[in-house]
Amino acid sequence: MEVVATILEGALRYIGTIAITDWLDIALMAFLLYRALLLVGRTRAATVGKGVVLLLIALAVSDAMHLNSINFILRNIVTWGAIALFVLFQPELRRLLEQMGSTKLGNFNPFARAQKKTVLETAIAQTVDACADMSASRTGVLMVFERMTKLDEFTRSGTIVDAQLSSQLLKNIFFVKAALHDGAVIVRDGRLLAAGCILPLTHNVNISPELGTRHRAGIGMSEVSDAVVVIVSEETGAISVAIRGMLKRHLTPQTLEKLLTNELIASTDEEQPKEKKGLRLPWFRKGEKEAENDANI
Repeated sequence: MEVVATILEGALRYIGTIAITDWLDIALMAFLLYRALLLVGRTRAATVGKGVVLLLIALAVSDAMHLNSINFILRNIVTWGAIALFVLFQPELRRLLEQMGSTKLGNFNPFARAQKKTVLETAIAQTVDACADMSASRTGVLMVFERMTKLDEFTRSGTIVDAQLSSQLLKNIFFVKAALHDGAVIVRDGRLLAAGCILPLTHNVNISPELGTRHRAGIGMSEVSDAVVVIVSEETGAISVAIRGMLKRHLTPQTLEKLLTNELIASTDEEQPKEKKGLRLPWFRKGEKEAENDANI
C-alpha cells in the first residue's frame, strides 16, 4: 500500500506542475491527431498506414539487434518514404487544406440534413426504377454510391456529369450503344457525379466463375472503399449489390430499395432510435430467397 501511495503522490505532484499552456498544447495535439485519423479513415490510407507501422517496427528491431546493414537500408527507406507519402496522399492533403480554408455554411443550416435525405430518397427511387427497367431488358449497370470514402481518383478516370440523378438519365448512359455504357457511374450525395469510370477488379480468387468483369469490378470497389455498388447483369438481368466485399445477388426491386435505404439513409441518420437505424435488415429476416443467395466469396 505504501508503494501505491507513493506512486499516487508522485503522479499528483507531477500533474500539479502542468501549466495551462501545457493543457492547451495537449488539447491541440489531440485535436490534430483526431483530424489526421479521421482523414485516414475516410480514404484508403489505412492499408498504407499499416505498412508504415510495420516498417517502423522493423527499423526499431534492427536498431536494437544491431543489424547495421538492414538498419541502414530501412533508415533510407523511411527518409525517402516520408517524401513519397506527401506525393501519394496529395489529393487527400489538398482536400484537407481546402476544407480548412473554406467556410461550410451548410453545416450550420438546420435544414441541410433533411434536404440531403430528400435528395438521397429521390436518387434511390430513380435508381430502383431504372434498374427494374434495365433488368427486364438485360442492360448492364454498374453504379457506385459514395459514402465516407471519397472516390475522386476513380471519378477522374471517367467523364464529369454532375447532374440530378434520374431514371431516364441512367438508362441513356447505360444504353448499349452509348459512349459511357461500359464504365461505372459514381453518385455523390444523391447527384450523378461522373460516368464511364474505371473501377479496380477484386483479387479474391474464391469468387464464383460465373461472375463477369462488371461484378468483379463492383466487388473490388466495395473492398477498397465503403461504397455501395449496384450491379445489373447484362447476361441474366439479375440485380446485385456489393458492400464491404460481399455480393448480394438476385434482388427484387423492392429488396433493392430497402437495402439502399438502409445503407445510404437509415445508417447515417443519427437522430433515429437505435433499433431503427438499420442495424438489422427486415427483408433478410423475412427469408426472401433472392436476398439469401450471396456470392460464394
